[in-house]
Amino acid sequence: MELRGGSLVLLAFALNARCCVGIYWLGLTVNGSSVGWNQTHHCKLLDGLAPEQLQLCRRNLELMPSIVHAAALTKAACRGAFGDMRWNCSSIESAPRFTPDLAKGTRESAFVFSLAAGVVSHSIARACASGEIPSCSCAPAPAEPPSPDFRWGGCGDNLRYGLHMGSAFSDAPMKSSRSGPQAFRLMHLHNNAVGRQALVDALETKCKCHGVSGSCSVKTCWKGLHDISHIAAELKSKYLAATKVTHRHVGTRRQLVPREMDVRPVRESELVYLVSSSDYCTQNAKYGSFGTQDRQCNKTGSSSDSCNLMCCGRGYNGYTERVVERCQCRYHWCCYVTCKQCERMVERYVCK
Repeated sequence: MELRGGSLVLLAFALNARCCVGIYWLGLTVNGSSVGWNQTHHCKLLDGLAPEQLQLCRRNLELMPSIVHAAALTKAACRGAFGDMRWNCSSIESAPRFTPDLAKGTRESAFVFSLAAGVVSHSIARACASGEIPSCSCAPAPAEPPSPDFRWGGCGDNLRYGLHMGSAFSDAPMKSSRSGPQAFRLMHLHNNAVGRQALVDALETKCKCHGVSGSCSVKTCWKGLHDISHIAAELKSKYLAATKVTHRHVGTRRQLVPREMDVRPVRESELVYLVSSSDYCTQNAKYGSFGTQDRQCNKTGSSSDSCNLMCCGRGYNGYTERVVERCQCRYHWCCYVTCKQCERMVERYVCK
């Protein structure tokens, strides 16, 4: 059968849509918080769960508030991490209907998949420790012996449970042939694992002191996770160094291998992508680029938010903005603070 015109467009749209089914759930932020999540039919109420995730939802309703929270955290962390770059993750807000920048196996989709996978496990691990999920609790005491100056105690983030349930939720859609070509599914599964490993690497020892007048004669410690912003920053570094791969036979199986460096396998710690991205300088719906016109830039900077880089050589316009802020604050005993309002003029610059 020959496809023409609109049929080709529809086919391309369908293939792109299937390739990002694993992060449809980021759309749960739209109205997921309004659902009670106490009956199995609630899983069908919202647009965003893939069929495999729908099954997990029915079996583990108590996880869903944490997953809805993870969707909001993922969006905020992505926007925060890329706010100073041409691609500023604004397209994540359209979930579950993604534009090509996140639907075509790009470097940007590699970051979002890895971040989402890490954040959903983080959210579940934290919820266990805070008593929000009946089926789990605090993490068991670490196997490593404590140092002489502290003892294990407190309530650590339950990373083991978070990784177990988070991977089941994030990876399930990508294990189905309905979720697009094998190359894209392998890419997303790999990047999901990178995101979860960033979470493991973000586990640190946290402590609290006990003693008379804060003397810290006794110190209790536990294992806790870094904040999401720390994990997003780590994954952004991996995004900047991501490896372009191709899908080809290695022995008897088809695997992802570096496109330019066939001498080595893909490293478990690196993000990978299949499709090169736009430069995101100008608006282009084909590539999911919103362009940088009217984006604010830094006239004196030299990093990614500098006017030279952000504006792609088009130049910029300046304007003056009046800013009102609190100033000359004073503390009064007891216990309130009074402030005055001060005005100042600030120079702003936006791309042409």
